[in-house]
Amino acid sequence: MHQPAVNVMVKAARAGGNILLRHLTRLEAIEVVEKDRMDYASEIDSLAEVAIIKELRRAHPDYTVLGEEGGQQKGNRGASRFTWVIDPLDGTSNYLHGIPHWCVSIALCEAAEPVHAVIFDPLRNELFTASRGGGAQLNGHRIRVSERKELEGAMLATGFAPRERKRAEAQLDCVKSLLVHAEDIRRCGSAALDLAYVAASRYDGYFEAGVKAWDIAAGVLLVREAGGRVCDFRGAALGPMHIDTGSRQVVAANVRIIEPLQKTLVNTGYAKTFD
Repeated sequence: MHQPAVNVMVKAARAGGNILLRHLTRLEAIEVVEKDRMDYASEIDSLAEVAIIKELRRAHPDYTVLGEEGGQQKGNRGASRFTWVIDPLDGTSNYLHGIPHWCVSIALCEAAEPVHAVIFDPLRNELFTASRGGGAQLNGHRIRVSERKELEGAMLATGFAPRERKRAEAQLDCVKSLLVHAEDIRRCGSAALDLAYVAASRYDGYFEAGVKAWDIAAGVLLVREAGGRVCDFRGAALGPMHIDTGSRQVVAANVRIIEPLQKTLVNTGYAKTFD
């Protein structure tokens, strides 16, 4: 049974997801803005975020909100120990191109750490949920990270964030090295779903740079509660998830292959490009 906070988050995620679904038939009329080079947002992102926040505020008006579109917003009583971290549409580029791979991501952080997580894929009606100490679930069924013991034969995922194109050569060198051992590397365009898929053992591991707190906060908790580990490219703990500290790096996998995956990022020189 879901925690009360997760029930609130699920309702909010479905409200946002319904708006995204309703506008799929009018993609050509959606107003799009370029936030940064090749990094886009649309009016639909904002509409979905407003609907999500409305549901969350209805239940907990005093909590802080950190949203991709609206930034940091204090609760009714100012600063709070609790923060909703929201990506109303993770995979905006996919959505705008009609590629059916995007989601709604919501985390609830207590201080710096996520304690509840919801990632909702409206097109597949897949609902990933997690609570700290309570495990991770997909549509109510317990999920676990994969049991793969080595990189040999692993199915991995990554992303090529627009803000990290200056490091593309180093990343491609790393990908080349990983493909000596891995079965394949997917690049599907949604960091939140990549992490959810690691939690559900669809991927054995995932790494990406240029992600923000709202991209990964919910997915990080999902991976942890599914028995996996997360770190940055140097193997260090991730920073606080309740504030926007800029672009981040993340590596996620089961406890057996996260170290060789992370060390490959170092040994190929990719991690050094962030020093």
